[in-house]
Amino acid sequence: MESGNVVEYIDSKKIICAIVLEVKNQRLRLLTETNREVNISASRLSHTCEMRLDPSMGRNTLVSTLKEIAGRRKALIRQINVKELWEVLNTEQEWIDLDTMTGFCFPESPTCDHESAVVRAFFTNRLYFRFNHNRFFPYTQDRVEQKILQERETARRNRIVKEGGEWLKNILNDNHPSPPENKTQIINILKSFYLFKKESKHYNLTKAMLVKAGINTDEEIFQALAKLGFFDKNENTDLYRYNISTSFPDNVMERATDLAGLQQDFSDNSMRKNLTMLSLMTIDGQATLDFDDAISIEDHGDHYTLGIHIIDVGHFIKKGDSIDQEALVRGSSIYMPDQKIPMLPACLAENLCSLKAGELRPAISIMVNLSKFCEIMDYEIIPSLIRVEHQLTYYNVNIIARESKEIRILRDIAEKFREDRMAAGAVQITLPDINIWVDENNEVTVNRINRESPGRMLVSEIMIMANWLMAKFLAEHNTPAIYRSQTAPRNRLYKGTEGSLFQNCMQRRLLSRFVLNPKPEHHSGLGLNAYVTATSPIRKYFDLATQRQIRAVLGLEKPYTIKEIDNIIQILEQPMSCVSKLQFNRQRYWLLKYLEKRIGQKEEAVVLYKRRNNYQILISEYMIECDLPISSGIDLKPEDLIQITIQHANARRNLLSVFMG
Repeated sequence: MESGNVVEYIDSKKIICAIVLEVKNQRLRLLTETNREVNISASRLSHTCEMRLDPSMGRNTLVSTLKEIAGRRKALIRQINVKELWEVLNTEQEWIDLDTMTGFCFPESPTCDHESAVVRAFFTNRLYFRFNHNRFFPYTQDRVEQKILQERETARRNRIVKEGGEWLKNILNDNHPSPPENKTQIINILKSFYLFKKESKHYNLTKAMLVKAGINTDEEIFQALAKLGFFDKNENTDLYRYNISTSFPDNVMERATDLAGLQQDFSDNSMRKNLTMLSLMTIDGQATLDFDDAISIEDHGDHYTLGIHIIDVGHFIKKGDSIDQEALVRGSSIYMPDQKIPMLPACLAENLCSLKAGELRPAISIMVNLSKFCEIMDYEIIPSLIRVEHQLTYYNVNIIARESKEIRILRDIAEKFREDRMAAGAVQITLPDINIWVDENNEVTVNRINRESPGRMLVSEIMIMANWLMAKFLAEHNTPAIYRSQTAPRNRLYKGTEGSLFQNCMQRRLLSRFVLNPKPEHHSGLGLNAYVTATSPIRKYFDLATQRQIRAVLGLEKPYTIKEIDNIIQILEQPMSCVSKLQFNRQRYWLLKYLEKRIGQKEEAVVLYKRRNNYQILISEYMIECDLPISSGIDLKPEDLIQITIQHANARRNLLSVFMG
C-alpha cells in the first residue's frame, strides 16, 4: 500500500472512495470523496487495486476525481444481478474469489472499477452471498428463504415504529390523524408493553415506537390508549395481566342455563332430612345476591340446637362437568368495589345455588347441640332440605341485636366459641374493614366497617365453628380434604383481643403463612386442631371440593383421592394468588381515587416502623399504609400517633404522598 493508491472502506454502512495520502505502521491517512481526511487501519479497507492518482494534483482536483470514480463504479452496479448469480452458483457451496466473481459479472476485460462495482453490489444486496475479504459464499436456499423472512420482518417492524410513533405523537397532541393500516396490531403491541413491560415479546419494538413518539412514561401510553377508546379511564388492567375473563365460555353458559331451567324436585330424596320446619336466616352484606350459608337456632329449654346450613352446590354441579372445569380455572369469585366476577354463572350463583328466601334448597347441615352455657355437647352433619325464611343484612342484625332473642343466643354462642379459641392460643386480629362503593358515575364512597359489630362477629365465629366441625368430621372418617394449618406466630404482641390498632397491624405481619395439605394439622392462628373452608361453595372452589368430600362421607358421591386433592391444591395456587392481588390492587386503586379529591386534608396516622429515609405509617381512617419522609428535628417512634396532610394521590400510578401536618 503506497501513497496515491485509490482504495475503498466502509463507514456508516456506506462504501467510501478515497486516496491514500500517507502510510505509517499499517495505519492509513486518507482523503475521501467527501473531502475529509481520516486515519484508519489498513484492515478496514473493503477494496484495493492498482489504480493510482497523483497526490500533488491538489485537494479539490483529487476530491473531484474520487467523486467521478465513485460515480462510475456505482453506475456499473446496474449491470450486476446478484440473484441470478446465486441461482447459478448456490449448488456448488464453495467460496468464490473476487477475480472470479468479477469475471462472471464482466467477462470482457474487467478493471478496478468493475471489481469495486462487484464489491458494492454484493455489499448492498447481502441476501444471497456471505462476503468475507474479497471472496463470496452462496447461501443455501433454506438460508435465503430465512433471510427473506427476516428482511420482511425488519421492514414490518420499521414501518410499525415509524407509522405508530407518528400516530401516537399526534394523538397525544390532540390531533386527529387517520389511523395507519396496521392500527389493530399497533394497539395490541402497546397494550402488551403497558401490561407486561420487559416481559412483553414486543418490548424492544415498542420502546423504539415510543422514542419516535416522544413518550417517556407508562402514564402517557395509558392516556393514548384511553383517548383511542381502547381503555376506560378507570380500566382494570390487572384483568389483562392475570388473564381473567369477565364472561363465561358459550358451552359453560349453555350448560348453566339448561341446568337452571330444569324443574328441580328435592322432596322425594330419602337421604335428605327435611328441615323446612326450622326458621332459617341468612346474614350478609346489603349487596349480596349469592347466599351460600344460613343459620337456625332452637331453644329446647335445657339446651340449644344451632343449625349451620350450607347450600349443596355439589348436588347441582358434578365433577368434570364443563361448569366445574371453568370454576376450577377461576378458583374463586372476585369481589371488587366496581365489579364482581363470579366463579359460577349468575343463573346458578344467584338463583339455583343460592339460598333465596322462600325457595326449597338442598343443603349440607351442621346441627350442633350446645348447653345453656353455650358449650358444644355434640354435633352431626347431614344432607338436608331447607327453606330460608329471613334474608337479613349485618345492619338489620345490629339494629335488633338486643331485642331479638335468637340473635342474643347466637351472639352468646359466638362469644363463647371465641373465648374457647383464645384459651387454646388463637391469635385474634381485630382490624376494621374499609368498604368502598363505586356508583354508575364512578363516584366513590368509603365506609369504615367494624368487624366486631354483633352481626359480623357472630357470623364470623359461627362459620369458623362450622368449618372446624366439618374438618373434625372428615378427619374422623379418614377422608382427605383441603385442610388449612398454621404454625405459631414468630411473636405474640398481646393477649386475647386486647391489642391496639398498632399491635394488631404488627401482629398480622408476624403470623406464619397458612399451609394447605390433604391431612389435618393444627391451626395456631385460629386455636383449632383441624380446619377446612367449606361454607362458601358458590364462591370458592376449595370450599366446593371440600364439600364434595363431606358429600362422599354421607354417601352422596365418590370421594376425591389424596392425589386428586393434591392436584386441586396445586392447580389453584396460581389463580388464587391472582385473585388476591387483583382484589387488593383494585381496592387500593379506588381508595387512591377517593383520596385524589382530598389533597390538603389532614388525617390521623400511626407510625409502624422506621426505614433509612422514611417512616412507614398507617392512615387509620382508610387503613392504608404509605411512606412519610423523615423531617429534620422530628424523631418518631413506632406506635406514635401523628397528624399528616395528604400531599398527592394518583390512582393510576399507585402513588400516595403525605407530609407532617
